[in-house]
Amino acid sequence: MLRFSIGLLLVTLLAPMAERAIAGTSPDGKKYYDNSKGVVSKLADPFVFQHDGTYYLYGTGSGSNTGIPVYTSKDLVNWSEPAGARDGFALHEDDVWGDSGFWSPEVFYANNKFYMIFTVEEHLAVATGDSPLGPFTQKEHRPLTPGVKEIGQKTLRENGKTYIFFSRFDNANVIFGAEMTADMQSIKEDTVVRLIDAEEDWEHTKNNPDMNWPVAEAPLVIKHDGLYYMFYTTNHYKSPDYAVGYAIAKEPLGPYKKYQKNPILKPNDLLQGTGTTSIVKAPNGELYMFYHAHHSPGKVGPRKTAMDKIEFVEQADGSPDVVKVYGPTTTTQVVRW
Repeated sequence: MLRFSIGLLLVTLLAPMAERAIAGTSPDGKKYYDNSKGVVSKLADPFVFQHDGTYYLYGTGSGSNTGIPVYTSKDLVNWSEPAGARDGFALHEDDVWGDSGFWSPEVFYANNKFYMIFTVEEHLAVATGDSPLGPFTQKEHRPLTPGVKEIGQKTLRENGKTYIFFSRFDNANVIFGAEMTADMQSIKEDTVVRLIDAEEDWEHTKNNPDMNWPVAEAPLVIKHDGLYYMFYTTNHYKSPDYAVGYAIAKEPLGPYKKYQKNPILKPNDLLQGTGTTSIVKAPNGELYMFYHAHHSPGKVGPRKTAMDKIEFVEQADGSPDVVKVYGPTTTTQVVRW
């Protein structure tokens, strides 16, 4: 990746749009982003879904009591609010269960429809739509698991099954996994298994606002080279030490073994509170991790969406590939597409 600090030349190239854009295309055609400002401002818990040549970005917006906002892009760096979404929302509170706290969406296509699984009022819920722009609605307004507090989910489809990974409250935020029913409307409770607790020093630092409540959340599982890599975030979201690690398993529901050199994405002096990931393939085939960060050092919100390149690095000894994150970057990055 091309990296450089903001010098006289870059200022000259980007000046015409510096006040209007935090990511975009410079006059000479170079595409860029800057995490210190955010790829998209005022958006946390980002999730990127690619469909028919368009990227769709969903997340926890500043209007999190209204619904789930959506942005679109053709190149992964120039994002805009699409005209087809209702007031910028792919999902609106009027169409689903719950009145507040719309967080952590994920969108996928299955059964000839688009599904959005999201958190609302500290419960999981499922809505469907005919387009990635929504509107995502529920025929029956209800949470996925009534009476059980669950947040921050992602799914994985494998061999005709759909697995869901999420945090449940058990005197802590603990990551669990389970199978879903074929219609995606329920969790098979007899398959629920505990997978990740926040137990290591980096996972529960002294900066947590509540030291009596460890946090492991935002699981994301992807398959690579026959193994299952779970990316997860630890520490309270208000903590500057919010950071990302990963664990590996041979089966979707584990057991998972944590990478010994975690965290792989951790805050620096300029970008803090880094976590909650989504991984997507860029137009040139490279992998990028989307995540959120605090507004600025010492100020949590509104949180912003950031992105950086990642790769799986082959090991000479034949052990599983190691994930390398080229970030968090805090200077203007020019992408190679």
